[in-house]
Amino acid sequence: MRRNVITVTAAVTGSLALAATLTACSGSSAASDEKVVTVYSADGLKGENGDGWYDQVFKDFEKETGIKVKYVEGGSGEMVQRAAREKSNTQADVLVTLPPFIQQADSKGLLQAYEPAGADKVNGADKSGDGKWTSVVNNYFGFIYNKKELAEAPKTWEELLDGTFKDKLQYSTPGVAGDGTAVVIKAMHDFGGEEPAMEYLKKLQANNVGPSSSTSKLAPKVDKGEILVANGDVQMNFAQSKSMPNLGIWFPAKAGGKPTTFALPYAAGLVSDAPHTENGKKLLDYMLGEKAQKQVSEIGGGFAARSDIKATDANAIELTKILAGVQVFEPNWKDIDTNLQKYVDSWKSATGS
Repeated sequence: MRRNVITVTAAVTGSLALAATLTACSGSSAASDEKVVTVYSADGLKGENGDGWYDQVFKDFEKETGIKVKYVEGGSGEMVQRAAREKSNTQADVLVTLPPFIQQADSKGLLQAYEPAGADKVNGADKSGDGKWTSVVNNYFGFIYNKKELAEAPKTWEELLDGTFKDKLQYSTPGVAGDGTAVVIKAMHDFGGEEPAMEYLKKLQANNVGPSSSTSKLAPKVDKGEILVANGDVQMNFAQSKSMPNLGIWFPAKAGGKPTTFALPYAAGLVSDAPHTENGKKLLDYMLGEKAQKQVSEIGGGFAARSDIKATDANAIELTKILAGVQVFEPNWKDIDTNLQKYVDSWKSATGS
């Protein structure tokens, strides 16, 4: 989940021209026999330096199958919108987004049913009941702060209204970025409904730098001290902290309450009328395979989607500590999917965005 500029890369060989990507995925009968699969994905799983979970998984997948992965990255909402625009001439084979955008993709008829091998090991809440999508990496919503400039993380939403954070706070755009939409979802939960959440976000706007379609772009700004606080998610920010030492992860609480978060998994589905359907199936199988799932924490800094994978690596231990004492709630995704535009419009009205 998050960018203004969509980047198109090949996982192994580097950058490719967008025109070449679309030509290779033209949906023709010849294309169906190509040794290629195109992934549209929210950002966060591909490393800034080629060291992310996607980088390793795509490299291994190509080596084992001979199928090259072509990769298009953007915000969760952006990727769904793009796939919808291309519905009459489908370009993507696999779509990976954060909730509620994976549900939105399903409701738009963009996904076809396919249960990858290993999907039976994914908890029911982390996959659709009709086989349209399943989580491949579990994750949680969170915030980040600059550990060098701030002696400790803020504890409450209310602290962020302080003048200390004037023009030093930023969060990605709800309705465009998955993590930005998560800000609204968490605020509605913590403050007890849409109206009080919007009242708070209206006040917070006085300190907000402004919109950002890319959540991942906020972490470098926090690390450098350009801003002090931003939104994010645990997997992405934990991975970024390896090269950005000033990043700290925290979870806001309502004054008098406990810090909360909710699962925000990377969910993957097979695109309807995909030009390389069989290759898409093979990639989904591979991402949910034991080897790739064991690499989720070790390489990606996330949480395995399969419940039978018990990670014990150093990253897994540290991630467990980060979530200690944080209450995890489950959003009403059906309501959010139905009323997403209403909530985004309320946010726009409240903040003047």
